[in-house]
Amino acid sequence: MNFNPNDVLSIFQKSISDWHINLSPSTNPYAKDSMEYILYSKNQIDTIQWHVEDEIRRADIPDSDIAKLKRQIDALNQERTNLVEVLDDYFFNLYKSVKVKPNARMNSETPAWLIDRMSILELKIYHMKEQTERKDADESHINQCKNKLNILLEQRIDLFKCLSELLEDLKTGEKFMKVYRQMKMYNDKNLNPALYANEKK
Repeated sequence: MNFNPNDVLSIFQKSISDWHINLSPSTNPYAKDSMEYILYSKNQIDTIQWHVEDEIRRADIPDSDIAKLKRQIDALNQERTNLVEVLDDYFFNLYKSVKVKPNARMNSETPAWLIDRMSILELKIYHMKEQTERKDADESHINQCKNKLNILLEQRIDLFKCLSELLEDLKTGEKFMKVYRQMKMYNDKNLNPALYANEKK
């Protein structure tokens, strides 16, 4: 797989745009197992979860629907984590042969988890922009959302810069990375007491 940080935002933006055409998941247009495919899939999961998170906050849905939505969110979170770990493995293998400098520092956030934040940020930008274009909202709401959108756009620039600098530091040995699995316990029937205790009954 090849990785170009310049592709990240455009792939995320395409994924979000594609999803909102039909308000449903879109067929991944990239070659399977390519970096583009993984990034598109990652954002599709985030986009689906964004809208499920909206739905679960409605006051007019029955408790049974809330339970279904919560389980869907848990499943999506696990899918999201799995894909981030695929990206983590890619970056770890990409830089594992780099000679690390004696004073090299470790970043607390891996490139993959930084990319995860960028994916969520693109969703925030898309939906905040929607708020600035509402015809049923007053001027105060529109202006507040425009101010928030400007902050999000600034954050986009900053996160992209952080990713580019981190990748350069890993490439030159100024920094090194370790891969730690999330080890989510609540989804594992062998680690969640509420699940394995219930299974024994």
